[in-house]
Amino acid sequence: MYKLIAIDIDDTLINDSKEVTPATQQALEQAIAKGVIVTLATGRAYASAQAIARQIGMNVPIITYQGSLVKNLLDEKVLYERYVPMEAVRKVFDYCMLHHLHLQTYINDKLFAREENQKLIDYTTLNRTEYYIEPDVAKLAAHPTPKLLIIDDPDYLDEIAPQLRELLGEDVHITKSKPNFLEIMHREGTKGHALKFLAAHFGCDMSQTIAIGDSWNDHEMLEAAGLGVAMGNAIPALKKLADYVTLSNNEDGVKAAIDKFVLQPE
Repeated sequence: MYKLIAIDIDDTLINDSKEVTPATQQALEQAIAKGVIVTLATGRAYASAQAIARQIGMNVPIITYQGSLVKNLLDEKVLYERYVPMEAVRKVFDYCMLHHLHLQTYINDKLFAREENQKLIDYTTLNRTEYYIEPDVAKLAAHPTPKLLIIDDPDYLDEIAPQLRELLGEDVHITKSKPNFLEIMHREGTKGHALKFLAAHFGCDMSQTIAIGDSWNDHEMLEAAGLGVAMGNAIPALKKLADYVTLSNNEDGVKAAIDKFVLQPE
């Protein structure tokens, strides 16, 4: 019997029209009615994720910033928090300035960048997020952040990721949430770490958890969960390590997985 389900948002829970369909909504409500804890596990900021969580009718802690922040929806109490080490933050800012890369940071759940550009506008339009401009890089680099995000050409990001890993060392976790998004967190800022924390918080064994996702930033939670489910539209590497591949995000893949494993288990 599964007791806890963690679901990624983009390209997983929501379809390409950025909607949670009525059919998926109903499956979530039915799982919750059965006493299953249903939560979100996203790279998005809390401010962005909580709007979707409330729309669905959730009242549990949600996993945000790739696992760097677990926060309760009811009283907004922080349960788990991991900031990028400050030395790493400064190094990333220096590296991005030197290589003319677009970098975003998050301060007190607000998105900041050094300058306004098309990458920032496209990102905030996609996530329906406000943004703030602070040209003084030293000011930005002086604040603790749950994650840093570089946006660029996918192949170029694949090229620089090993350089950043070498520069920043073992204390950070670097992953991709989309082909053109490279994200840098604390080494314990993964969806896998956050899922383990939440399972312990609710007294669930990891064998009683389900994780559903589509991208490489989901692999830690799919591997940690009792049942790791990849979407039909997931990247091949995630499908390969998943226990089960469901339908795509445009075919109510989340509903199909919940129906099969929670609502109508054989």
